[in-house]
Order: sequence, then structure tokens, then C-alpha cells
Amino acid sequence: MSSDSWSDRLLGGLRKTQERLADNLAGLTGGTRLTGEQLDDIEDALIASDLGPRAAARIRERLAAGRFESGLDEAALRGSVATEIEAILRTVAKPLDIVAFPRPQVILVIGVNGSGKTTTIAKLAHLFQEQDYSVMLAAGDTFRAAAIGQLRVWADRLGVPIVSGAEGGDPASIVFDAVKQATAAGTDVLIVDTAGRLQNKRELMDELAKVRRVLGRLNPAAPHDVVLVLDATNGQNALQQIDVFREVAGVTGLVMTKLDGTARGGVLVAAAEQYGLPIHAIGVGEKIDDLRPFDPALVARVIAGDVS
Repeated sequence: MSSDSWSDRLLGGLRKTQERLADNLAGLTGGTRLTGEQLDDIEDALIASDLGPRAAARIRERLAAGRFESGLDEAALRGSVATEIEAILRTVAKPLDIVAFPRPQVILVIGVNGSGKTTTIAKLAHLFQEQDYSVMLAAGDTFRAAAIGQLRVWADRLGVPIVSGAEGGDPASIVFDAVKQATAAGTDVLIVDTAGRLQNKRELMDELAKVRRVLGRLNPAAPHDVVLVLDATNGQNALQQIDVFREVAGVTGLVMTKLDGTARGGVLVAAAEQYGLPIHAIGVGEKIDDLRPFDPALVARVIAGDVS
């Protein structure tokens, strides 16, 4: 995919976020320094755009210290906001690097049902294939027949092997078989789907702990990554999911999906500021190549409307 088409998709996916922020910032023009009232309005606008109170306070503080030599207009304000958003995002923009030795690198993918977890696994697999890595999938979400079936379909489309079992089977057994097969085949990346039930946190925690124990017996460094898939349309509720899954699963990084038309794309910034967890990739559509490592400068400019 060309960078131009990705930029276009990103612009389309974040347009509502951009429009919401633009509406909230409209009319905040004036002299070379922002007044306290204007800063209050900007902070409120950022919070209303789902950037969260911490990021909003940080951006306000930075803007308060700035000078606008030619007088503040909307373009200058958008540019300054983009700069501050980029500063927040730059520290967490970290692609998933495949560095495990011995192979495979084991990536546990977690997230609530409906977050786009299974589709995101397929998109991650495609991303790794583009980098010439060999990939295997493991259908560890055995509590939903639909999840197993969907992952099998994706594996077939991508031409990658999959280890799966029957609905209601033991996830740890499937993961055990998958790691043995991936190790024997010299596979670079093993991506493991996991259950997304949060109704009983203790049950989920016990299940994930069992999976980890099994992994550790076969490969003491595994899992190398625990990636939480978040649905951007959930807005601030996505942040609550980070809290829960950090507790039950030891999240090491995030993937933000469904940045395709939602007005809540600002939650990407809120997550970065509040948690500082690596954000490995973002998704802006349903196509297989609609998940990409993100460019913090481009995302910041798009959210702030600082694009031509």
C-alpha cells in the first residue's frame, strides 16, 4: 500500500474526530498569547474530543507557555495542538519487532469480544507476511465456535497453518501443541487468540495464567508480547479495558482498531498519555491491509486538522 493511500484512509477514518475537535476549537483566536479563558476553552475542547483530562491538561500547559508572534489564528492553533499531540504519541509508537531467539516469537492477543480481535490477528499475520516472516495461528478462544471458525477462514485465506480444537476445549493444550509445531517448523511468529470474557475476571486470569505456565515450559521467554486489541468506538470505555486487562493479563502493548469514522479517535491520545504502553498499530477499516504501524506525526496532524 502506498503511503498516500494510507494517509487518505487515515484522514477518512479520523475525519469525525477532526471535525469534533475543530468545532470545539472554532473561534479561539486572538493575540500573541492565549488568555486563561481561551486555555480553559481549549482544555474543554480536547476533553470533549476524547483526548482525556491528562492529555488535555498537558497540552494546555504547553500552549500557555507558547507565543504566537503573528497573532493566534485557527491554523496556528491547530498546528500547535498537532505538535503537542505528536509529542505524546511519539513515545509510544513502537511497531511489533520480531526478535525472539529461538523462534517462534509468541504473541498473545487479548481483548473483549466484539473488539475486532480475531480480524486484527489476521491483519497482524498479513503485516508480518509482508515483512517475509512465517506465521502460525492458534485458536485459543475455545469458548466461541464462531471465533475458531473465523480464525480458520482467515488462516486459509492467508495461507498460514493454524492449530485449533473443538469448542470448549482446553486453550492451554492448543497453545502447547501450537508452540511445539511452530518450534519444530522454525516458524517466526505464533499468534495466539485468547478468550475475551470479562464477566468473570478471576476465571479469565486463571485461564491466562495456565496458558502462560504451559508456554513457559516450552519457551521460558514466551509469551514475548501480550497485545490488547481496543475498539476506538468505545471511547473512554476502552481505557477501562486497559485497566482490567493489565491486571489479568500483563498487557505489553496495544492495537487500536475501528478508527474508521468514529468521532472518538482522540482516545488514542488518552491511552498514550495515561498508560504509556506501546501502541503497535492502528486499524482504519475492514480490509486485510487496513492495519499499519502508525506515524505519530501524521496521526497528530490529522486529529488536529493540521493537514492540507
